[in-house]
Amino acid sequence: MSRVRADEEEYWHSSKFRAFTFDDEDDELSQLKESKRAVNSLRDIVDDDDDDLERVSWSGEPVGSISWSIKETASGSTSSLDGRDSSLQKGSSSYAALPKQASSYSLSSLFKGRNKLPSFQSLSDALTDTGVKSYAPELRRPRAEYKDYSSDWSPKDTVRRMQRGKVCSLERFRSLQDKLVLLDEAVAGHDGNVITAVLIFLKRTLRREILFRELEVRQVALCHLIHFLRETGEQKFLLDLLRFLDRTEEVALSQYREHLNIQDVEKRREFLKGCIGLPFSAEDTSHIQDHYTLLERQIIIEANDRHLEMAGQSELFRKYPRKASILNMPLVTTLFYSCFYHYTEAEGMFSSPTNLKKTFKIPDKQYVLTALAARAKLRAWGDVDALLTTKNWLGYTKKKAPIGFHRVVEILQRNSAPVQVLQEYVRLVEDVETRLNLATKYKCHDVVIETYRDLKDRVQLTAYKGKVERGSAEEEKINSILNN
Repeated sequence: MSRVRADEEEYWHSSKFRAFTFDDEDDELSQLKESKRAVNSLRDIVDDDDDDLERVSWSGEPVGSISWSIKETASGSTSSLDGRDSSLQKGSSSYAALPKQASSYSLSSLFKGRNKLPSFQSLSDALTDTGVKSYAPELRRPRAEYKDYSSDWSPKDTVRRMQRGKVCSLERFRSLQDKLVLLDEAVAGHDGNVITAVLIFLKRTLRREILFRELEVRQVALCHLIHFLRETGEQKFLLDLLRFLDRTEEVALSQYREHLNIQDVEKRREFLKGCIGLPFSAEDTSHIQDHYTLLERQIIIEANDRHLEMAGQSELFRKYPRKASILNMPLVTTLFYSCFYHYTEAEGMFSSPTNLKKTFKIPDKQYVLTALAARAKLRAWGDVDALLTTKNWLGYTKKKAPIGFHRVVEILQRNSAPVQVLQEYVRLVEDVETRLNLATKYKCHDVVIETYRDLKDRVQLTAYKGKVERGSAEEEKINSILNN
């Protein structure tokens, strides 16, 4: 109070008002400036405890009314603009460019009782302090908006808010009954994200035995939780749930999937060997056994071929170096590898294609398709011919392709087979239209000419004569057929 009293005395002693003389001009502008200075100086003597001062507006209107707020806003804007213009005109001083800290007092805030402490500023004022302050009466917020900040929602209201993407806390649901009602409402809403969010909350706040027992009679929520656990990789929790539900086959399959996380080949092989005894179905047990046997074969083949490749003893490995390891490859890839590098080996060898075909019961169609692709890539046309040649019980031989000769032609053409080889298999295509299309596409002229001859189609044969080179053997053949 002593500081305030000293400031008050300094104010009265340091007043710049002049005594009245008849020589003073009746200038309204100068009076207005002096009034402004007087009002601005009041901020230095305002006491913090002076809350009982009567609040009066200049116009006599009630403080806080709409018209009063509009006038206060307009006057505040005008004064701030005048101050900005005057600061721009001052110009040339060395620290004129430094921004001047805006006063936390204004005329309207003074008479409304706001911002009494100059060193503190409200958050809204700090964010909107742009030099032009606008004070309007604060309207009461609608009652409905207060509900967003309340925690007293029913389970149904909570689910609806979650469906609309609003943030809400589930911690208020503490009893088991409330949590189950919340889960039932989420399931009834048919929103997978909401169901998953509620399940995560129940998983965190309920014991496993209670959660499993309640989910057993709620199949929709149970399926969501199982899918969530598989996606997040919570294997132990998933296995406990499946064991509680007595789903032995799913437990076995979940344990079998763990082999994907084992990088060491020997450890993976031992793990698969242990999986054979799990309670799989008969079909799945056969697959697990084949997987273990295949990995065991791949380990043996990989060790032998790596030794041959490093020693340089095989011409095939020198001419066609291996691009990748055979370990952990699928069965079809392993068969292609064996047909490429070990096609001529005896059936007793683990790397023999026929041994793989017999051990894993590979169908003829799959075997022929894979072996044909491997031998055609090596351009071993003799092996291709032997692969497609069969002998009956009388000793007669014939060409046979379980995949169809049209696919044989396509595979051979992709591997740049010569026209003579292609023509041999194009002739074996049974459908006439398909045969003509393939022969025309791959320029097998002899096959086209022979097909039109067999059809006795003189018009098409004459038209095709214009597509072959003049003076070629094909043109002479067409002329000979047309003249006969």
